Amino acid sequence: MDCKRSLSVSPFVSGVFGGTVAVAIAVAVLAATGGSTTKTVTLDETQVVSSNAWAYGGGLSARQVYERDAPGVVFVNARGVSESQSPAEFLRGEGGQQGTSTGSGFEVGGHGTILTNWHVVEGASKVTVGLEHGHTVEASIVGKDPSQDIAVLQIPTAGLTLHPLAPGDSSKARVGDSVFAIGNPFGLARTLTTGVVSALAREIQAPNGLTIRGVLQTDAPINPGNSGGPLLNEYGQVIGINSQIETGGARGGSVGIAFAIPINTAISELIKLGRAG
Repeated sequence: MDCKRSLSVSPFVSGVFGGTVAVAIAVAVLAATGGSTTKTVTLDETQVVSSNAWAYGGGLSARQVYERDAPGVVFVNARGVSESQSPAEFLRGEGGQQGTSTGSGFEVGGHGTILTNWHVVEGASKVTVGLEHGHTVEASIVGKDPSQDIAVLQIPTAGLTLHPLAPGDSSKARVGDSVFAIGNPFGLARTLTTGVVSALAREIQAPNGLTIRGVLQTDAPINPGNSGGPLLNEYGQVIGINSQIETGGARGGSVGIAFAIPINTAISELIKLGRAG
C-alpha cells in the first residue's frame, strides 16, 4: 500500500572535525497549508559521541548513561488524544480512557526540538512537556510521520537549559548488545531499565496500519508511559525510539518483549544530516 509521508528528507554524511562530530538537523515542518518549510538546528558537539566509538572499547555503565542522558528525557502529556489504539497495541500512558495520553520523548539538537511517538500525541488538542527540575512548557506538533509512528515537537527555550541526546547508528546494533531505556512508565518520571538487543529486523504495525520494518527487539522492561522515550546503547547514544510491547495480561504490562523504532529510520524520515562548517 502506498503512503504519502508527512515529512520527507534525505540523509547526508555528517562532518567530523578534530575527532568531534558536528551534526546539523533540518526538520521539515508541516505547514498549515499542507506545504512544508525547513528548520535547521545544530547538535551540541559536546553531546555527540562518534558513531564508531566502540572501536576504542569501554562503554559506559548504566549509572553513567543515566547521569548523562536522563536530563534530556521529557514527560509528554497530550490532552484530547485519539483513542483508536489500545494499550496492548501501543504504549499509551495512564488515563488514556479519559482522552489523555502520557508518554516520553527526548531532546535533539539544542533548540527545543523533541522526538516522540506519533501515537502519543495523535489527535491531541494540547501537548505539554515536563522537563527536569519541574519545568513544564507547552509544545507544538511541528512534524509527523504516522507510517513510522514518529512525531516532532517544538518547545520554547527561553530560560531553559536543554540536554540534547546524541544519535547513534542503529545499523550497528547486534543481538546481545547492552541497551538502556529511560522513560516515564505509569507516570514514574525518568525511570531507567536495562537489557540487551534481543532480535533485529522485526516488524510492527504503525498507527495508520502500515508496517514498520527493521525494528529492534529488546528485553529492557518498558511499560505504558515509556512510549516515545530513547533506547540507548552502551555509549549513551540513542539507537531507537521505544514504541510497543508484547503483553501477556489484561493490564498491558511488560513481559520482556519490547520494540523500538531504529533511530536511523527517524533520521531518514525526519532529519537531514549535513556537514557543519
